[in-house]
Amino acid sequence: MAASQSLDVLVVGAGPTGLALAAQLHAYGMRFRIIDRNLDRARESRALAIQPRTLEALSPFGVTDELLARGNPAVQLRLHLPGRTVRVPLFDIGVADTKYPYLLFLSQAETESVLSGHVAAAGTTVERGTELLELDLTAEDAYAACRLRHLDGSEEEVTARYVVGCDGARSTVREQAGIGFEGYAYPQTFVLADLEVDGLEKGAAHGYLTEAGVVLFFPLVSPASWRMLAMRPPGDAGAESPLDLGQLEAIVERYVSDPLHLRDPVWMTNFKLYNRGAKNYRAGRAFLAGDAAHIHSPAGAQGMNTGIQDSLNLGWKLALVCRGAAPDALLDTYESERAPVGRKVLRFTDRAFTIATGRKPLLKLARARIAPRLAPLALRLPFLRAAAFRTVSQLAIHYRRSPATTEGPHAPRRGPRAGDRLPDATGDLHAMTAAPGYHLLLCGRREVWDTDRIAAATGGRDRLLHVHTLGPNGPWRGIIHCLVRPDGYIGYRAGGTDLTGLLGYLDRWLPR
Repeated sequence: MAASQSLDVLVVGAGPTGLALAAQLHAYGMRFRIIDRNLDRARESRALAIQPRTLEALSPFGVTDELLARGNPAVQLRLHLPGRTVRVPLFDIGVADTKYPYLLFLSQAETESVLSGHVAAAGTTVERGTELLELDLTAEDAYAACRLRHLDGSEEEVTARYVVGCDGARSTVREQAGIGFEGYAYPQTFVLADLEVDGLEKGAAHGYLTEAGVVLFFPLVSPASWRMLAMRPPGDAGAESPLDLGQLEAIVERYVSDPLHLRDPVWMTNFKLYNRGAKNYRAGRAFLAGDAAHIHSPAGAQGMNTGIQDSLNLGWKLALVCRGAAPDALLDTYESERAPVGRKVLRFTDRAFTIATGRKPLLKLARARIAPRLAPLALRLPFLRAAAFRTVSQLAIHYRRSPATTEGPHAPRRGPRAGDRLPDATGDLHAMTAAPGYHLLLCGRREVWDTDRIAAATGGRDRLLHVHTLGPNGPWRGIIHCLVRPDGYIGYRAGGTDLTGLLGYLDRWLPR
């Protein structure tokens, strides 16, 4: 067995969640390794869309432009209901504060390719064919003991201050840490395929909702033009046999009235869906992120996006604690901030999935008779669309109740609050705050800020605090100072030039 190696962080799992975590750990200069028991990254599409908030969160690593170049930004949905088709504009209301006001359709294979290329260019090797065999969290020293097995059968002992399980629904880290995974399986069986479809209007997503079931088509670029997701009819014997094009055609013929022609499938599979969540996101030195912490239906394209944002909430906290720049209590805020988000996603996706696929007579009646009448009316109400789109886009996620967010004295009544994401319609503010660390934004007339005095008061924090004077063109009116956390959320804000509250916040979370 190879000799022990000490790390700051061992990342287990190299899907999008693990790769995003690796990118952030590298940005902070951490000693880490990322392993994956699979021999290759995903080649199928799997997750198929990136939300606006995720595009924002990944932009500091310089990968968002490449994701956009490979993807298909969609702003239209065609909802095919019995007897009529409703044209639904997506992300046209309530997302004026982001540079990315659209849902980017991009296969997970392409997303992983971009993220893998980024971490490789940074000098990090994803150790494929390497499996976590044993995780010992009982040691009283400052490390967790990990036993790894490599592709050639050799084993290695590694110690790490922290271990993060980004290793999916069957997470070894979760199992070894003794964290429960509670929930249930849905009774339906579904099909998934990447293929070509003749007869569909391009540039839009399509949903066929009927009393009997649902078929969805999403526009891709690669590995095929369309992703098909459909529910098998109840009692369909084909669910037990390998999926073929004929079965897909039979499902479409049953649910879809339009003359669609399916051809050239690249990949297809039967699958079951689950709704499960981890009882805890942390057990001592072990953390969970992504599918290891929550799995659910693909409704709303939330899964991969939630996982990436899990890792980007956790990564900077691990980095600052490992550097000795932040107290251990900062790590406790990971679960207090992200577990409520995970539970909300589980509830949201379950409700949406049940409405779309449920077999109860009332739900079938709603899809066949009520939805065709009410959907067009509801879509005309701007406030409903705005609320729905901000929820789906994940721009509405906030941490206002977190111990790591504080509203200071004289905070303005309007504008983003402590715990909210920093808004940015042009990308300028996000570009300004992209460097690792906290960012202090001084808003209002420039002459009221003595930047030398402020630098002296806030300095000595391991070069992890950057000061920016915005002038009167910031996101708030008046004289405001605002501290933006490394993940782009507002940690502290207050009115006026008195920095007493800010310094108290920094002394707690980023002491000198």
